[in-house]
Amino acid sequence: MDVHRHLISFAQDLVRLSVWLVLLLMVFVPLERIFGNHSQKVFRRSLGADVFYYFLNGILPKLLLTLSMTVFVAGLHRLVPLAFYTAMGALPVWLRLAGALVVNEIGGYWGHRCSHEIPFLWRFHVIHHSAEEIDWLVTVKSHPFDMFFTRFCATVPLYVLGLAQPLGNRVDYVPAVITVVTMYWAYFIHANLKWRFGWLEWLVSTPGFHHWHHTNDGPDVINKNYAATFPWVDKIFGTLYLPREWPSKYGSDTPVASGLAGQLFDPLTRNEPTLAQPARFPAELSSADAGRLSRFPGK
Repeated sequence: MDVHRHLISFAQDLVRLSVWLVLLLMVFVPLERIFGNHSQKVFRRSLGADVFYYFLNGILPKLLLTLSMTVFVAGLHRLVPLAFYTAMGALPVWLRLAGALVVNEIGGYWGHRCSHEIPFLWRFHVIHHSAEEIDWLVTVKSHPFDMFFTRFCATVPLYVLGLAQPLGNRVDYVPAVITVVTMYWAYFIHANLKWRFGWLEWLVSTPGFHHWHHTNDGPDVINKNYAATFPWVDKIFGTLYLPREWPSKYGSDTPVASGLAGQLFDPLTRNEPTLAQPARFPAELSSADAGRLSRFPGK
């Protein structure tokens, strides 16, 4: 009976993802054709692989996050006084949502930054940076573990601070709203669109902001713009880079397997850590740290 129920749930997920894929295609393909910043084909190289990642990452990271957060919030519920969550739950919904957006962003920022600066995590994250043509579908070009890790880092602070209610008696819409908003904004900032927001671009992320995160234009301009929604978070932590021009090329110098099987399993089986060149790391790293990191096979 459980197997039958799980199969039905899996089929429903596939249908849901298929419908959303069609809707996303209907929105972004015309926009990119009309307002595209770079001339590139709809049926570009690696399109099929990215569609595979779309379905895989629409199911597996959510499952991993559900399982891990269930265990986490159960433990948290035992450790944190109920009065704290009662007080936080009594706040106006708009205030909890606003706070959750900021806290989610900061948690996601550090999860994302760690994925660049920790060799083990970079093994997984480099798949996302291997794309040499950037459009809306590159959003989901990620190893499932990489996507799970960043979402976990973004979600945990919501429950720790009571902005999302663990094991509450009522349905808590805050984490669901945050997930939907950030997920679909991610499609926008990856899109091949030349739209800029003027001075608002320093407050809310745009394709111009995030494309610089994917640049491969040299060590001075990479490892910037980790935030997904609010560029001022990068400003606070010293990683903002927002010129008026656009990157001239995208991708990564770290070798990535060409086949899907290799991309999924190589990060799990690789013996040697793969890391970026020392110059690709934030300036605050000491020369001793840079020398230590240079011993890893780099990009």
